[in-house]
Amino acid sequence: MKLYFKPGACSLASHIVLRELGKDFALESVDNDALRTESGIDYKTLNPKGYVPALDIGGVVLTEGAAILQYLGESTPLLPEPSSLERARVQECLNYTASELHKAFGPFFKAEATDDQRARAVETIHHHFNYLETQLADGRAYWVGDTFTVADAYLFVVCNWAAVPGIDLGDWPALRALCDRVAARPSARAAMQAEGLITQ
Repeated sequence: MKLYFKPGACSLASHIVLRELGKDFALESVDNDALRTESGIDYKTLNPKGYVPALDIGGVVLTEGAAILQYLGESTPLLPEPSSLERARVQECLNYTASELHKAFGPFFKAEATDDQRARAVETIHHHFNYLETQLADGRAYWVGDTFTVADAYLFVVCNWAAVPGIDLGDWPALRALCDRVAARPSARAAMQAEGLITQ
């Protein structure tokens, strides 16, 4: 397998899960502006949508972070059994992260976004963080109980973007604690080191 990624982007969630599962995989970075991989491939020939992640599985390319996370998590402890309520909860969390929280950060990654759009985005992010804080207020270790799942990897990555607009996660202590737990996992540390996000 080969993961096409951009350092610190949502592809980091797939990277963390690959390492969590001990998979044999290669990495290739993508220049999102030039839409070229580090080896010079036109990235749109791999993913016509033009964004990361993309996972090459023996010549078949899978795109969309939530789909990749579910594919990787299948039949592992990172994804509950099919048809179970717990599986549906993890999918619920993945969908929420992808369609609401991830999207809310969009104005901070678009040069053409206005100050007003960014100010509204901060309000939206605060709203989502408030919701997540209430979800985690019962003391659970992770989003869907006390077991780390693919949903936690994705949530962790998106919450890391809070630093871009200067949002202090410390204002949401339960959410911050979850992110700290994920950051301390060897898989997350190894993935962040490989992407040049941390030094040790």
